[in-house]
Amino acid sequence: MVMQSKISSGPAGRREIRTQYGAICYRIEQGRPMVLLVTSRRTGRWVTPKGWPCEGLSPEQSAAREAWEEAGVIGEVSDNSVGLYSYEKHRMRGASLPCVVTLFPLRVETLAADFPEAHQRRRLWFRASKAADFVKEPELAQILREFDALHSVGSSQGS
Repeated sequence: MVMQSKISSGPAGRREIRTQYGAICYRIEQGRPMVLLVTSRRTGRWVTPKGWPCEGLSPEQSAAREAWEEAGVIGEVSDNSVGLYSYEKHRMRGASLPCVVTLFPLRVETLAADFPEAHQRRRLWFRASKAADFVKEPELAQILREFDALHSVGSSQGS
């Protein structure tokens, strides 16, 4: 069972939860899903590409734009979410922001060498189940494990 991450309200009292959209960027290799993780700019921890909603874009299109900007991914994004997870976005100045990320699968067709945040992040492919061991958020880790099981060839629901 996955426990919901605790979101504290901080000294200023109750704060609004912010919405972000993210992508599970994947490819199938030898019948198993491989997931692309990127490092966060400030702490260098492994994360999925994610960001704020983009005006004029649907949630899945916003996720695809973040995947391009943060990881150089070009591919086909699904309009069906694979899950939600929560985390605290720590800011350089001021209180952290409670966020909920809606994740969309994005099948990677091309990885560009030159993309907007290329010099600010590293990117690395992981087997989806192994990627779960490298992310900090327990809900995200569970989504990655389930993604591995659902998209593995030979599983009862594999693609």
